[in-house]
Amino acid sequence: MKKLYFVMALVIIASMVLTACGGAATQDCKSDKVFCVGLVTDVGKVDDKSFNQSAWEGVQKAKADGVADVVQYVETTDAKDYAKNIGQFGDAGYDVVVTVGFALAEATAAAAKTYPDVRFIGVDQFQADVTPGVTGLNFPEDNAGFLVGALAAMMTESGKIGGVFATDAVPPVWRFGEGYRAGAMYINPDIEISIVYHNDVGFDKTFTDPEWAANSANAMIDQGVDVIFAGGGKTGNGAVVAAAQRKIYAIGVDTDQYLTLPEAAPQILSSAMKLIVPGVAELVKAAKEGKIADGNFVGAAGYAPYHDLDAKVSAETKAKMEEIAKGLLDGSIKTNVAPVKP
Repeated sequence: MKKLYFVMALVIIASMVLTACGGAATQDCKSDKVFCVGLVTDVGKVDDKSFNQSAWEGVQKAKADGVADVVQYVETTDAKDYAKNIGQFGDAGYDVVVTVGFALAEATAAAAKTYPDVRFIGVDQFQADVTPGVTGLNFPEDNAGFLVGALAAMMTESGKIGGVFATDAVPPVWRFGEGYRAGAMYINPDIEISIVYHNDVGFDKTFTDPEWAANSANAMIDQGVDVIFAGGGKTGNGAVVAAAQRKIYAIGVDTDQYLTLPEAAPQILSSAMKLIVPGVAELVKAAKEGKIADGNFVGAAGYAPYHDLDAKVSAETKAKMEEIAKGLLDGSIKTNVAPVKP
């Protein structure tokens, strides 16, 4: 009887480990014939309808395209577990490990030294000093922010716009917010802009606090703001939903949030997009083909369609947006936003 209980306990423990990885591993990732890709989220969860989710969809696309045989994820609930979570895939013999977010950069670089046979893809992890085995997938967030800032300035009726974001200690978040400011002022130097960053909490909370974001958005709306851009995982989502509930224009982030936040969709004017899904999938493919390089890879950024609000956006505004997008691409328009907060 004791032996039976022992076996049952082992089965339960194994199932718990596999569940943490997003599904049962049925193939040997240490085999040269099986190409395995693992993903470690930041604390925002894999279903955050924003950044982590987009990266996971990129990994799933690699499998759908026939590049990867096995894809799994580990959700981080505490920042102190970054190294342990990455190590699960390294120890299991995964070929590629995708780590999501600036906060995982240090743990990713350390893991690359521990697991030299693994290719690491760090989403939003700029490689100031190149680490062998690590490719940083980065985006011009300031360009995307600039575009939706210009849109907000052209669509506001009150002359007051707002931005609600997670911590500005994370460079991509700061670039979104300051790009937004720069784009709005490009259209109207006298526009009134209110921007807040959730700097009063730690990394374990700043991206997962929709209540704070909703309260911040509502406070702005009470002061006459009629367009709000928000970003930073579930925190940003809270502000987008709050803006939609108050029937003002909301602008999403990272992905086209009209498609991921149905409760806010009717009021989502656009989204500042980082094309994370194709960026991750492209790098996974390059890794399998042996064509990936250490250092930085720059993905694409832009803005989402106007969807339900298309009729409210004038032809003149649409043309101006296209003109600005072209100027940012060819360099004739500069955001003047630094890579990191000074």
